[in-house]
Amino acid sequence: QVQLVESGGGLVQAGGSLRLSCAASGRTFSRYGMGWFRQAPGKEREFVADISWRGSSIYYADSVKGRFTISRDNAKNTVYLQMNSLKPEDTAVYYCAARTGRVAGKEELYDYWGQGTQVTVSS
Repeated sequence: QVQLVESGGGLVQAGGSLRLSCAASGRTFSRYGMGWFRQAPGKEREFVADISWRGSSIYYADSVKGRFTISRDNAKNTVYLQMNSLKPEDTAVYYCAARTGRVAGKEELYDYWGQGTQVTVSS
């Protein structure tokens, strides 16, 4: 089993930046595609970004394109989400997730999930 632990969340003013990290355990981590999702109170979990295991394929939700950057360092078993130009509507619990399949973006396609980290953006 793969364990995922997010960190780096916090409170930031609109226009600011945060960098989220997701540390993974397991020797197979580097072969997983990794995604970030978020969930605001009372709302469904939504896709944010995904990166393939080689890092050659990257996808972003339209709402974060141009502002967020996903990356990974397989030697450190870590995936990152750099969030710039944050908006109040980015406020949510952010989750990292791992997939073994070839398709990204749908939460039902991810096999492992972290516990989440809170991001709050004030106006």
